Amino acid sequence: MPTVLAATVEHAAVLLTLFLIIAAAKLMAEIFERLRQPAVVGEILAGVIIGPSVLGWVQPSELIGIVAEIGVIFLLFTVGLETKPQDIFRVGRKAVLVGTIGVIVPFIAGYAIAMAWDGSFVEAMFIGAALVATSVGITARVLGSMGLLDKETSRIILGAAVIDDILGLIILSVVSGIGNGGLTATGILKTAGLAIAFTAVVALLGSKIMTWLGPKIKGLRVAKPFFNIGLVLCFGLSLMSLYFGVAAIIGAFLAGMALAEATEDEPATHKLTAGVTEFLVPFFLVNIGMQLDLYVFKDASVVVLAVVITIAAVITKFVGGGLGAWGMTRREMAQIGVGMIPRGEVGIVVAQIGLGMAAITERFFASVLFMAVATTIIAPPLIKRFYSEDKDQDGKEDVIVETDVSEEFTRIG
Repeated sequence: MPTVLAATVEHAAVLLTLFLIIAAAKLMAEIFERLRQPAVVGEILAGVIIGPSVLGWVQPSELIGIVAEIGVIFLLFTVGLETKPQDIFRVGRKAVLVGTIGVIVPFIAGYAIAMAWDGSFVEAMFIGAALVATSVGITARVLGSMGLLDKETSRIILGAAVIDDILGLIILSVVSGIGNGGLTATGILKTAGLAIAFTAVVALLGSKIMTWLGPKIKGLRVAKPFFNIGLVLCFGLSLMSLYFGVAAIIGAFLAGMALAEATEDEPATHKLTAGVTEFLVPFFLVNIGMQLDLYVFKDASVVVLAVVITIAAVITKFVGGGLGAWGMTRREMAQIGVGMIPRGEVGIVVAQIGLGMAAITERFFASVLFMAVATTIIAPPLIKRFYSEDKDQDGKEDVIVETDVSEEFTRIG
């Protein structure tokens, strides 16, 4: 009996945690909707409020981290379903430029700031690495909610984010090698080669294979065959991407893109996927907010450092992304620049690796953590601001109407 009672209490604690997260996220999303602000900002702030820094109702845990990871995987899978491969290939050259310049400029700025604050060479390298990668999940969430994923600038952002991830991975492998003394040219080349080869092969062949298999999938007896095959492909490629040295979310995005053409006439697949995403993504956003520890900012010098790093993170991505899109209109360059701003969980992971290796101090860790959360909060209103005119020109209402592609996306302003 005591064992059964203990299990019941444990299960109740898990359900309470899930309840608090989803309720707080949706409440804050509603408040921000009424304030005509992006709901994603409210959901991140919900994590700050119910997390350790304010109310302390929910603590970051392995369970929440796992659900959050699944949430962002589904988010990128959903985005992939809305993105046909030829759309990405069409803007490939621009995406490469945006991704490359958008990595170089922030890295140099992060390195310079750390050195100016008397950081070591290794610390400066880690701070630079924390500023390079883009958390495309946040941008995709906002653009998807505004019904603008099919715009050319949106496709450039998605393509550049994939480039960002590969370049960021190479930089992180170099920095980690320097931190633990295990840096080798062979290791770097192997990591880079595997990551690039995996991404290229799946992007080039995935859609053709799944389109060819389409009639066979449709003939399966299992209910909702494309949705079920999509689940298998999503988690399969997410897992494979980790073994090839690429973030799991890139594998999920590639899985969705591989199915985009095959499911073009399968609206049920898009609706089911969007429904699951709508349930899981708040855990991803709330988890980002819970990572921010406000108590470390009692030291004024840490506050100044955090603000400087955050300002640099915003400006360098905006400028770097915009310069990569040179030749487009100023508005389009600005749209791409703001779309590349959020760091989210990517910056947090880099900072945690550096702290775990004792390569960076607590002040730099806290500052990067603040930057990761702050850029994630700052970006959505900017994205909405720079894209709002395009949305009006497309004849869309403030509240997104039902479409054949997806009627389950969250409305953002």
